Amino acid sequence: MTTYTHLSPSPLGNLLLSADDTGLTGLWFEDQKYYAAGLTSDIINTKTCSKHPIFTQTQKWLNLYFKGIEPDFTVPMHLTGTDFQKEIWELLLEIPYGETTTYGTLAKKYAQKHGLSHMSAQAVGSAVGHNKIGILVPCHRVLGADGSLTGYAGGLDKKKRLLLLEGIFRS
Repeated sequence: MTTYTHLSPSPLGNLLLSADDTGLTGLWFEDQKYYAAGLTSDIINTKTCSKHPIFTQTQKWLNLYFKGIEPDFTVPMHLTGTDFQKEIWELLLEIPYGETTTYGTLAKKYAQKHGLSHMSAQAVGSAVGHNKIGILVPCHRVLGADGSLTGYAGGLDKKKRLLLLEGIFRS
């Protein structure tokens, strides 16, 4: 399957988008941890295609989002990772715009779904941290148990700005 990429400007810095014919496969801040995870440099440098319909939809979604408007449509996504990671990322998609949750709450939801008595919040945090589709799969909405800003591959400054944009925190 062919992977396409596109570098898109945003108010928080450039975003690298990746997609295949199924959907969006990645969205990373240019300077973030795990940047372009799973992509080879030849794909990043040669398979650019700004007119791909997935990128057009993603850009429309991002334009609304960065204006402080909750987008009323979803972008087709193709989540790639381990089964555990994909299940955690699906839980992230359930967090409503303008709301937050904690790593512990996500761990409890996962444990309940699988009939487990316990799930490690740290394991959940690792899966959240390896989310390949930042912003659209809203890992920035996950906080520490005490409500603190913790862990965000794009950097805590960007996490705070995304939460401010959604009206979660006030500066």
